[in-house]
Amino acid sequence: MRARILVTRPQHDAQPWVSALQARGLEAIALPLLAIGACSDAAAQQALSSARQAALTPGHYRAVMFVSGNAVQYFFESNQPLVHDSYRLLAPDTRAWTPGPGTARTLLAAGVPAHQIDGPAADAAQFESESLWQSVQGQIHPGDRVLIVRGDSPAPDTTPSTQGAGREWLAARLREAGAQVELLAVYQRLLPQWTPEQLDLARAAATDGSLWLFSSSEAVANLQQLLPAQDWRQGLALTTHARIAAKAQSAGFGRVLQSRPMQGDVIASIESAL
Repeated sequence: MRARILVTRPQHDAQPWVSALQARGLEAIALPLLAIGACSDAAAQQALSSARQAALTPGHYRAVMFVSGNAVQYFFESNQPLVHDSYRLLAPDTRAWTPGPGTARTLLAAGVPAHQIDGPAADAAQFESESLWQSVQGQIHPGDRVLIVRGDSPAPDTTPSTQGAGREWLAARLREAGAQVELLAVYQRLLPQWTPEQLDLARAAATDGSLWLFSSSEAVANLQQLLPAQDWRQGLALTTHARIAAKAQSAGFGRVLQSRPMQGDVIASIESAL
């Protein structure tokens, strides 16, 4: 029997990956290490309402950067009745920035026209803020406003996290270029509530040859929080970024591999590793 792949993305993001892996004859199962929920307090909702209105105002934002598909969904969620009117999503002169093709697809599905979307080059080594900046830095002039739509974490533990490091890097580059940067949290990344069966599965997967597929440093940190005493020296991890790989290594995984984040590249890496 071939080794099992554990897809650690949030449940709604994990299932398409599980299906794609299963279609290649691989044994895959979703074991979410992140839960996603709206920022629902009154202050967050007011900030979101104000930002949406500003994003509809021509000349207000040079660009709105969406850090993920979740950022797109939660920013536009209550605007769904207007989904086919692109002007009711973003002003025509406002660019929609993405760190990669997955977020771009979510923007297109929401109704943002393709000609308004910018992202890293298709052949970029990584899909991230650094690659995005190479594509869009020429758009920015002193005094421009850029909104970064992101997630937030309650951060109950003291484990250093690299989550959001790319966004902070991008914000720093924007400020150096003279732009005004606004950060807006529209969703929360939460520790998932695992069932006893999921805990047993995770413990077994530490030593049985399972491959852990990590697309987030925070997922690794949450795994450490859920199983704080687990020995990972026999564990196998495949990560989609150097920062995530470093996090998995620091968690104690004995074998850590890295792949470009495109689904085809990830599947090819898995097939080579197993």
